[in-house]
Amino acid sequence: MLPKKFFVTSGAALSKVSVLNSFDKALKEAGIHQYNIVPVSSIIPEGAEEIEPVKLPVGSIVFCVMAREDGVGGETISAGLAYAGDKSRRYGIIAEEHMKAGDGGIRQSLRDKIREMAEIRDMDIMEPKLVVRSLDIPDGHYGTVVVAAVFVL
Repeated sequence: MLPKKFFVTSGAALSKVSVLNSFDKALKEAGIHQYNIVPVSSIIPEGAEEIEPVKLPVGSIVFCVMAREDGVGGETISAGLAYAGDKSRRYGIIAEEHMKAGDGGIRQSLRDKIREMAEIRDMDIMEPKLVVRSLDIPDGHYGTVVVAAVFVL
């Protein structure tokens, strides 16, 4: 199985009930709440094309690289992905990060991570794309942020 396409999406949500519910709401905002999500590691297959998010049938099994952070009232949470293709167009890589902080620190961490991932693989990558979501959680709430790269066959 070799995906030919992928899209990147994100969501952030609050719940007064539970972290599970804030996660479910964040998936809904990201448009992937009706899928069965299978986490995978960080390789974009050779020739895979980035596309706009697409709607798939309810219950579809989708493979994705996901960054997720959960929190409670009074916290600021962030999650993000950095992704880049090799200049030779062989394949690409994705770095994930999540933390209890605003988006400033997460962006630098993502840049550092993807740079080292490229060095490990002896890749000459293009300028990385970063997608980050942050959320200030009010007292009495749970919160979740997600950023996902979803692979499509």
